Amino acid sequence: MVVGLALAASACGGEAADPTAAVPAASASSAQLNPNADLSKQSVAISVWPGYTPEDLPAKVKAKLGLDLKVALHDTNEIIMAKLTAGSDTGFDVAFVSGQYAQALNEAGLLEPIHPELIPNLANLYPEAKELAYDKGNTFSVPYTWGTTGICYRSDLVKTPPTSWNDILNPPAEALKKVTMMTTERWLALPAIKALGYSVNTRSEDEIAKVKAKLLEAKPKLLGYDDTTFGDKLKSGEAVMVEAWDGWCPTTEKNIKFVVPKEGSDLWVDTMVVLKTSKNKEAAHAFINYILDPEIHGWAAETILYKVPNKAAMDSIDPALKAANAPLQMTPSQLLEGESIVDLGEDSVKFTRLATEVSAK
Repeated sequence: MVVGLALAASACGGEAADPTAAVPAASASSAQLNPNADLSKQSVAISVWPGYTPEDLPAKVKAKLGLDLKVALHDTNEIIMAKLTAGSDTGFDVAFVSGQYAQALNEAGLLEPIHPELIPNLANLYPEAKELAYDKGNTFSVPYTWGTTGICYRSDLVKTPPTSWNDILNPPAEALKKVTMMTTERWLALPAIKALGYSVNTRSEDEIAKVKAKLLEAKPKLLGYDDTTFGDKLKSGEAVMVEAWDGWCPTTEKNIKFVVPKEGSDLWVDTMVVLKTSKNKEAAHAFINYILDPEIHGWAAETILYKVPNKAAMDSIDPALKAANAPLQMTPSQLLEGESIVDLGEDSVKFTRLATEVSAK
């Protein structure tokens, strides 16, 4: 999960999708791909978050697949979504976007369906990776990383370990003004949503109003809102409890722990998608297949400390690293206990408005 994942799916247009309904299948008018295509005559251009793939990935791809890889960077989902939905060919073949954004792109008809016969390394994925609510069966996206959100805290600076989202929203005396929450829309709302027993994908105006009230009540008790430096604040002791994505909780540091609150949390997924405008679709699929190689995919878990939905890759991780980093120990079944974040279409503006009103007051 990368900073700035506020849901802007309404930029794709279309009516709001029902999160309980089956995700629409990708367009049946997809290209007929040649499994024997000469990849040396193709190239691949990708857009990905900074630091999310190895720096030498182009050289590795050239050596393995014989094709040129061009890498562009986007800091947030919103930035790449704006480019992909602008109505012209961006020149990208593959984009890394979070699951609900992949769903929005597919609903807008902008994605090439995944051709599994060209990605044999899909077999490396956990079975649970095909059960993701935004794209059951991986029909238009391939998961790259996945995780959840919880409370990251200093076990030496809080008297009682946190167990509830209410510990963030109404912190104990020793944690007053030493707690941070996230700024991005769906994650700003998450603690209050779960504390109130609502769905992370709620569309109810009444429920969102109650979420807003709870967030405003909590605001004076916070140190602030922070999506990027909460780990540093914990290390220095400026903060003692923070809302955090699991991979960004620095649990390898002494006295820093991570917990999923008893009310439950989310399941977020970052994915790879092939653009319908791509002129290198065979090479794009070959690239995704290469990423799913256990050695390459395992880099993400070992370097950025995010779990990957690749069993072979996770099995290859240094046991000492896994033992020192509690979030890496979470199993797919534990992750799937979290509620998948899905595209809310036009209803996403409700969360945009919520975040704006809470942060502005």
